[in-house]
This record gives sequence, C-alpha cells and structure tokens, in this order.
Amino acid sequence: MLLLSVVLLLVASYTASFRAWWGARQELQTTRAERATLKAEIKQLEEQKERFDDPAFIKQQARERFGWVMPGEVGYRVIGADGSVRGQVPTLDEPPSATQPQWYDKLWTSVETAGRDEGDTAPVEAPSDEPLKEQQ
Repeated sequence: MLLLSVVLLLVASYTASFRAWWGARQELQTTRAERATLKAEIKQLEEQKERFDDPAFIKQQARERFGWVMPGEVGYRVIGADGSVRGQVPTLDEPPSATQPQWYDKLWTSVETAGRDEGDTAPVEAPSDEPLKEQQ
C-alpha cells in the first residue's frame, strides 16, 4: 500500500512537470514559426526596398501608379461617350478630410472630460479668480 501511494505521488508530481514542459514546447514551436514568418516578411521588404533604389523601377512605378509622363512625351486618356475615362486610371490617396479633429482638439477634449463623472454631461466649471467670501 505504501509503495502504491509513493508511485501515485511520483506520477502526480511528474504529471505537473510534464504539463509545464509540454506547454513550453508548444510555445517554443509557435515562436519559431512566427520567427520564420517574420524573417520571410523582412526578406520580402528588403527586396522591395532594393527595387526602389533602382531609378528605372521608380520611373515605371510613377508611370503605372500616377500616370506620369516624361518631359516631351504626351499622355493620352480615352474618354467614353458618357464622359468617363476608359481603362486603368491611376488614382492618388484621398487627402485627410477636414471633419477629422486635429490631435490638439482630441487632447483638449480628453482634458475636459477627465474632470466629469460618468453620468455628467455638463462641462466642469473652472474655479473663479475671486477670493472666497466668509460665511456669516
């Protein structure tokens, strides 16, 4: 009976250690897979960076993406009967809209709301510069 209890105690203690080892092993495999993925992504980005060091590639991208032409060349666009441009039309990103608040507006709003309770909707009043009057 004593031998059986010792064996059960050893199995229980080794089970916890085995579980910790197995979890660490799984985490290590996951980390290795993430590392391999990140290395492949870094390699791809470095290759893309090297391509942008080539002036011919930059000219090609300017022509394809933005529709630019070299000095002395004439660029043409085919316009359909409805007035829309036919074919692939390069477009630029939209400028930021004027409705987006600026960073300093967001900062000031957070300062104003910091002094409010969750239920309050009215802004907190700033203390006045008048000296306190004694109550009689």
